[in-house]
Amino acid sequence: MAIQQADKLLKKHKDLHCAKVLKAIGLQRTGKQDEAFSLAQEVATLEPTDDNSLQALTILYREMHRPELVTKLYEAAVKKVPLSEEYHSHLFMAYARVGEYKKMQQAGMALYKTVPKNPYYFWSVMSLVMQAISAQDDKLAQTMFLPLAERMVEKMVKEGKIEAEAEVQLYFMILERLGKYVEALDMVRGPLGEKLTSELQSRENKCMMMYQRLQLWPECNLVFIPDEWQFYLSYFDSLFHLMDKSWSPPNEEEHCVEGPVQTTVAEAVKFVVDRMEEEDKKDSRPLRGPYMACLELIHRLRQRGCPDEEELGDPLELMLQFFGKFGDKPSCITDLKIYLHLLPPEQHTQFKNRLGDLVPLGEVGEDGFGFPGDTKVLQRHLCVCQLSRVLGLQHTLDTEGKLCLITELKAHYHYGLQFGKSCLKTELQFSDTYCLMVAHVYIDLWTETGDENMLWQCLGVLEEGLSYSPSNAQFKLLLLLLFCRLGAFQPVVDLYSSLDAKHVQHDTIGYLLTRYAGSLGQFAAASQSYNFSLRFFHSNQKDTSEYIIQAYKYGAFEKIPEFIAFRTRLNQSLHFAQVRTERMLLDLYTEADITSSLEESVKAMGLCPEEDDIPWDNMRDNRDLTVLFSWDPKDRELTEEHRRLSLEEESVWLKVRSLTLRLLASLALLGHAPSPRNSDKTNENGVSAKSSTLQTLLSQLDLTLQTAAQITEKQTQTVCVVLWVASYSASVLRPLKSSLQKKKKKTKDSSTPVVLSGFQEWTGSLQGIVTQALDHVKGQEASLTALKLAALTLGEECGFTRAAMDKVQTSYLGSLQELGDLLRKRADSLKSLKF
Repeated sequence: MAIQQADKLLKKHKDLHCAKVLKAIGLQRTGKQDEAFSLAQEVATLEPTDDNSLQALTILYREMHRPELVTKLYEAAVKKVPLSEEYHSHLFMAYARVGEYKKMQQAGMALYKTVPKNPYYFWSVMSLVMQAISAQDDKLAQTMFLPLAERMVEKMVKEGKIEAEAEVQLYFMILERLGKYVEALDMVRGPLGEKLTSELQSRENKCMMMYQRLQLWPECNLVFIPDEWQFYLSYFDSLFHLMDKSWSPPNEEEHCVEGPVQTTVAEAVKFVVDRMEEEDKKDSRPLRGPYMACLELIHRLRQRGCPDEEELGDPLELMLQFFGKFGDKPSCITDLKIYLHLLPPEQHTQFKNRLGDLVPLGEVGEDGFGFPGDTKVLQRHLCVCQLSRVLGLQHTLDTEGKLCLITELKAHYHYGLQFGKSCLKTELQFSDTYCLMVAHVYIDLWTETGDENMLWQCLGVLEEGLSYSPSNAQFKLLLLLLFCRLGAFQPVVDLYSSLDAKHVQHDTIGYLLTRYAGSLGQFAAASQSYNFSLRFFHSNQKDTSEYIIQAYKYGAFEKIPEFIAFRTRLNQSLHFAQVRTERMLLDLYTEADITSSLEESVKAMGLCPEEDDIPWDNMRDNRDLTVLFSWDPKDRELTEEHRRLSLEEESVWLKVRSLTLRLLASLALLGHAPSPRNSDKTNENGVSAKSSTLQTLLSQLDLTLQTAAQITEKQTQTVCVVLWVASYSASVLRPLKSSLQKKKKKTKDSSTPVVLSGFQEWTGSLQGIVTQALDHVKGQEASLTALKLAALTLGEECGFTRAAMDKVQTSYLGSLQELGDLLRKRADSLKSLKF
């Protein structure tokens, strides 16, 4: 319709540029890219200056992913209309989209000369900073770009033209990158520093940063804000630095610009105790900082072997005091968890019992449990349960003890649901954590005893929890992992979709979905899963450019390097490389030689076997491995060694998959008939080169598989690869057989060459293997269907556990059906290999 309307308009006004571009946009959106580009270029060569045409062309080029063409548009427009502020501004932003920092600097100054406004001047300064950041030669950045940026800002400072906080922030950034910390500190403490008002304690934070860089420990010692935890840590750091250096104040001078300095443990102890006493006297709710600072100081003194820690009190009593004041807050568990190592093992049970005494539960009922009267008491009881698990007390229980614990936690969970009757579906129930802890204890029992019933009970509990709290991400994440562990991928896709992962979460938690996608037989769902992640990564480049432009517009200069670093982090993501590789392999396994030939599929993907575009040396592991809540004791926590081994394993597996993909591409190109022209040279340099590439890739794959000896190939995919090799072999042998048949007619020789009979025997055995696999899949389908029908006749079970079982069985059936369909298609393609 839009194209028709544009055509009608062009019949009346043949030279209406905007109508042509609008028609081009319509053609682009209907898949006619070549026609759209041709029409757009027809308008662009005329160098239009009307805003409508320029904006329409900008939209079109963005949709074509050709932002570099927008710069040429506005370069021409600025030449024709040199005094236009709007066109100069658009030209600057067009350069920003393609990262042309030098041209951005020039465009910014040209804009400032045309319209002398401060923001435009500082656009040019920031572009100089970006040239320094992106420069490969650090010496060039330190001797040319940054000093020039500094001089440009100093000029404005001397002329008294600094107007906005963003300009001060940029000045601070330049001085910091130049290593001029003294000048940066003087600037922050001077009149310009008064403009730093957008963030709470922005000026104090910057002062503290410079004090630490300059190792001005006396000054660090005295920058203090009562409930700002970072300042307590800086205070302790500075105290022990001063003690290690045996620092003493000058005799007749002030200690430092901030006031008198504290340099002894006794002074630190008094400082912390005074802060706590101040909080105790307050009528309003006390601050957590001083009480945590007391535990932190004990921790540091104990590390240094100082006996003065006794002056602060017994850690057990201090933690009980902390729990008494803040136990009804969810943050209490995370605050105390850090310092539980201060308690010796023999005090763990005593600590747990004394915490329980501080929780006023109601009278014990028939079931043997007392319950909280309100949500604050419920939160305190939850905190005690969590601390008990962190201390390892739950893990030491025997099977009977764990089952009793589960009964108690379930009772508290169901009782606590009454407090959340008025909660919206998007809100969490107050007692959800009880349910999650029940699931964790069931998992403990499953791993320790191997009893699968514990796993089914765990799934049932989580399904029940999700029915009352549909937005609980922790329930969904744990269900997702357990279903994957069971090999049931079908319910996982819905769970992940309901998480409504946003933006960078597709990189940090997307692995939970895609890592298992291709191997569990749900090929359609796997393809959908890869698309979830790839859509985010592919839009990253365009989106980041827009963030940078907005940062320039609103003066958020300090965010621009962060956006650039963020884009680089995503481009080098391990997850991105995995998803991209797995998606292409999945497409080949499910489509090549079925809907199109292997060669056509490889060509459509733009695969080049000689090129490896994965940044192995700069690979970034952005996975969030701690996304699931855990209250495990220290000896069961995820360690850096676990992370390192996980990354190593994932990298090796990615290498195997990447080499497999490149080998398939090489195989497809190897089967491509050479051009008839210069056939000798082509044979010499073409086929030979392709064969050499294949040999190199095979050698690399062999070495990688030796490194990853524990990793096994997926059998269905192996069948596909073997069939493609067979297909290539058949394409080579067919001309040989035709030639031999002609010779046989002349010589009347009836014998069959060994290579042909061997190939026929090989393809026959392949046919037998595929047939056996199909029969096995059919048998599994029948068994599962019978099992599902039999389940209907079982006695009464927990409805939620039954529901989880049904999801697993349905997923297994779906996987078997998709697997069977793929094997049948491959069996059909195998028939075409017979001579």
